[in-house]
Amino acid sequence: MNSARDGRRSVGDPAWVEDQVHPGVRVAAAWTWRLLIIGAGLFVLGKIFLRFEEVFVPVAIAILMSALLEPIVGWLTRRRIPRSIGVLFTVVLTLAVLAAGLTFVVQQLITGIPRMSGDIANSISKVRTWLENGPLGVNSDTIRKASDNVISWLQAHEATIATGAIDTATVVTKLATAALLTVFLLIFFLYDGRRMWEYFTRLVPRAHREHIRGAGEAGFHTLQSYVRATVLVALIDAIGIAIGLAILRVPMVMPLTALIFLGAFIPIIGSMAAGSIAVLIALATQGWFTALLVVVVLIVVMQVESHVLQPFLMGRSVKLHPVAVIIVIAAGIMFAGVVGGLLAVPVLAFLNTAVGYRPDVADTDALVDEPVDLEPPPDA
Repeated sequence: MNSARDGRRSVGDPAWVEDQVHPGVRVAAAWTWRLLIIGAGLFVLGKIFLRFEEVFVPVAIAILMSALLEPIVGWLTRRRIPRSIGVLFTVVLTLAVLAAGLTFVVQQLITGIPRMSGDIANSISKVRTWLENGPLGVNSDTIRKASDNVISWLQAHEATIATGAIDTATVVTKLATAALLTVFLLIFFLYDGRRMWEYFTRLVPRAHREHIRGAGEAGFHTLQSYVRATVLVALIDAIGIAIGLAILRVPMVMPLTALIFLGAFIPIIGSMAAGSIAVLIALATQGWFTALLVVVVLIVVMQVESHVLQPFLMGRSVKLHPVAVIIVIAAGIMFAGVVGGLLAVPVLAFLNTAVGYRPDVADTDALVDEPVDLEPPPDA
């Protein structure tokens, strides 16, 4: 009897070959090639980002700042203030606050470093004495030779240092250009963000256009919640640590506070890195006991952040597991340096909401309670 008539498959039949493969292997193979394609796509996108970093970084920063400042613009618009005036007022006020804070920090550094240099010199002298007379018993000639080697290295690399100074000037120029581009983009994102998004989504097929628009808006809501919560957490962390540093009489409290505030924008890792600088300064100027107390202050503030501030301020809006946060920050830093670490978590928060967006769910966890005013400008 023919095998096709009695339901049996012949050896050469592709279906017979498929039946010989274990279902687990088929599932693993299906996942593998899909993950490989996704990984290759992400790799290509990352390379494009690095190639045009001078453009994409200002765009990303402008989006984050617009997520932070949009509620202010919306509040002014609801008070019958023209949106263009509200945007200009918000941007100018933000720039004024940033400029004032930066000027104050620079002045503190200019006055604080000379005062601290004597304490650092004394600490270095104490360390040298401890190395010579302590349990290590290092010979003074060895220390002198080490210092001479450092001086010789600096003299031998004078040209490299000079080139680095030129590169620093180039970096300053690039930063100024990026800052101007960021401000320019920020104004337009705040002024006409919704219509720009709707225009961009016209590239999507009509059948999926509304879903993509809804997913983007839901992701932007999550991004808003993340940015506002991060700014508030960073501010509370900086104030708490600043109080501890002031009580312990650690020098340059305000510059360290500003550094800790900026470092908090890279969750978990940033605060620890910025806090370690405060510990080193305390060690160099006040000694081991004060440095240990600074470590205690940092641990207490970090614990309050992790167990009180983050759950309370983030709430249901941003559901990111700490392990996922650490992994994505590490990947971002390895791929794009500090910029990658800064942008990794906001991108993950946005994608976490946008990918899981369901338009038929009325009360989604991704949306914040307060609506965001992204309507087209009334005076456009």
